[in-house]
Amino acid sequence: MKRLFFFGVLIIITSSCATEKLNFSPLSNNFYSEAKGSDSDRGVKKSIDINIKENVNASEISNLISTFPKFKNSGLNEEVISLKYSLQNYLYAIDANNLSGKNRAIKSFEKSYKKIQKLRQHLNKDDDEVLNRYLVRLKTNITVIEDSLKGN
Repeated sequence: MKRLFFFGVLIIITSSCATEKLNFSPLSNNFYSEAKGSDSDRGVKKSIDINIKENVNASEISNLISTFPKFKNSGLNEEVISLKYSLQNYLYAIDANNLSGKNRAIKSFEKSYKKIQKLRQHLNKDDDEVLNRYLVRLKTNITVIEDSLKGN
């Protein structure tokens, strides 16, 4: 009986540790084109040299998009959806080396960010703290990505 219990626990531990987490990232492998042409083929003046699939900050942004909480304020939730859409467009534009698309997405993100800051005044303290944590993490990751793009 002790052996059976031991093997049962052993199987549970090994199977739970060996399982891979589901990828809820909006940037799954289906969205990538593995055969990309050179910049001269596409006529791109400035290249965005960043591997978005392997970038930790882009992964963090994707995770924040997928785990962003819902709030009681419907206006805030609508603006959060707009913010998420801007972030997805930002990551897609970087992956596609689309500089003008990246800049449009940043402007859209900033516009939504400012609206969310105004709507925060109507939140209770706990919701405001949660929202602030998400917004700070998003801004930090975008800043790091932008700094790495400027450094290339």
